[in-house]
Amino acid sequence: MGNTTLRPQTAPAGTTPIEVDEHVIDVVSDSGEGAQKCGQSLAAIAARSGNGIWTVEIIPAEIQPPARSIAGASGNRVRIGRNRVTNGGDAADLVVAFNDQVLAGRVAAGELKPGCIVLLESMWRDDPDPAIAAGYVSVHDALVADGHPVYEIPMEAECLQIVADARRGKNMFVLGLLCHVYGLDTELADEQVAVALAKKGAAVVETNQRLVRAGWQWAAQHLDVHFRIPATPPKQPQIVVSGNTALALGVMASGMEVCAMYPITPATSASHYLSEAFERVGGLVHQAEDEIAAVNFAIGASYAGKCAVTITSGPGYSLKQEAIGLAVMGEIPLVVIDVQRGGPSTGQPTKAEQGDLLSAIFGSHGDAPKVVLAVADIEDCFYSVITARKIAEAFNMVVVVLSDASLANAQQPFQRPQFDPEWLAPPIDQSPVPDGLAPYDWDDRTGLAHRFIPGQPGGMHTLTGLAHDRDSKVAYDPEVNEDAIRRRSLRLAAVARTLRPPTVTGDQDGDLLVVGWGSTRGAISEAVERVRADGHRVGALHLKFLQPLAPGIGDILGRFDRVLAVENNWSDRSDDPIVDEDNRRFSNLAWLLRARYLVDIDCWGQVRGQPLRPGAIAHAITARLDNERRTRR
Repeated sequence: MGNTTLRPQTAPAGTTPIEVDEHVIDVVSDSGEGAQKCGQSLAAIAARSGNGIWTVEIIPAEIQPPARSIAGASGNRVRIGRNRVTNGGDAADLVVAFNDQVLAGRVAAGELKPGCIVLLESMWRDDPDPAIAAGYVSVHDALVADGHPVYEIPMEAECLQIVADARRGKNMFVLGLLCHVYGLDTELADEQVAVALAKKGAAVVETNQRLVRAGWQWAAQHLDVHFRIPATPPKQPQIVVSGNTALALGVMASGMEVCAMYPITPATSASHYLSEAFERVGGLVHQAEDEIAAVNFAIGASYAGKCAVTITSGPGYSLKQEAIGLAVMGEIPLVVIDVQRGGPSTGQPTKAEQGDLLSAIFGSHGDAPKVVLAVADIEDCFYSVITARKIAEAFNMVVVVLSDASLANAQQPFQRPQFDPEWLAPPIDQSPVPDGLAPYDWDDRTGLAHRFIPGQPGGMHTLTGLAHDRDSKVAYDPEVNEDAIRRRSLRLAAVARTLRPPTVTGDQDGDLLVVGWGSTRGAISEAVERVRADGHRVGALHLKFLQPLAPGIGDILGRFDRVLAVENNWSDRSDDPIVDEDNRRFSNLAWLLRARYLVDIDCWGQVRGQPLRPGAIAHAITARLDNERRTRR
């Protein structure tokens, strides 16, 4: 991380770059060849040049997939724009592939735009295995026949002039190629390589900088592909981090001092960052023996005085449910971060999905109200953790923060946060408990309760997960049980009173309102603007708080003729021959809004293991509007 450094974008002598507003670049290789690092570095260089960027990691489902396999493609998609970029976009404008099979996978998945430029490693054309050589020629010729400009590049041969193992050099050689293609500053590239590889020593850094320069020089001599994406210099210093890193930074900025977790994809990288940096601000990362131990460790730390956090993904969240119920029953503040992935069971560990919303809200035995909020972009990952800690400690509640795989590894620049002491929790209260105050008393007007901290004079009581009265004594009386459930439930009402009505973007009333949550915000907003440009009256409403819901939503829904919930989780398609109005399953948010506001809300989504794309959302919106017009006729 560093302050944004602005340098002029340069073009090779004697060439005229084509100016474009944005480009989507895919870099794909076999697993272990460094295409992800190449894409991340390209994005960081572009961001430091003043461009908007967004990255989407291309991750194979297996840890070590077979080499040269369609399913084994690993890499990164980088969207670089003139202005701020909020999502990964649609198909690619340019693809760099380290072999023909990973490229074939991208083609089969429809990831290339018509006329997409292809930069392809050429070594496979002369492979001694006739089947490999024939496969390469087949993929190459099919792309050319489809109208794709294909540039064959001797990556292996060029890298072997600098390193003994080209697999450890191609990614930086390709980084140099792309810096030339997009006119990015080579000094910034040198700096980025130094930052990315600092732990490997000066010799490794210098070798990789030579590879970058070699790629740049090769492109200058052999490629006639040059683009310029104008930059909009930021007015304030920025940082470029992933969603998981932003979550980790938010943990530190919030004043929480304990993170307990068990490694699980795609949440683990948040703990990797914390394990390196948390101790510098007095924090502790505890890697427990399992998910249940992790959440109980966090609950114990919170009970001792300061709110703690546990970070997990869907399967881990399921295992934590009983302990989360203990925190609800004991009214112990706790932040739980769920970086969602595809499910159920072990599902798709490396793929994106938004399937945990109803589980986060209702997934516990008994009535266990929790605050549930969702992050919308990388910057929001940072600030939402601070908000979650504040709510947890103010109301003695569990707060669940929902992120997902599409944000976990994505990168986006945002303004460097300026630390505010208000983010932190107040000092632990060790003053005597006021006379007559019970451990589970609360204020009926505000929903706030005095938190008893172990060691406070006059505060001794027994903490239990059993039903208890306000003095924390086990009690099964009907009135006592109802009083306790009422108090825990009304905390959600108290939180709701602190929320502001959400804002509608686009049209404020009209034909259709698109409602979303979490990481879909950028794609939904872009899709709505595309549809509005075609003359439709469409608005977008994005919800941060899912439990409790913010005030004013019902009034907003009523201003539009139709409402469409767009989510990255499943909903039955109404045109499926087995689906009718009585048996259709709706998407998670659609269920909530239909039940809460008694509005006929339609829904659309995909569960393809990828972030939702603006083009697909725009198509779904247009289809709904066209169908509505046909029905009215």
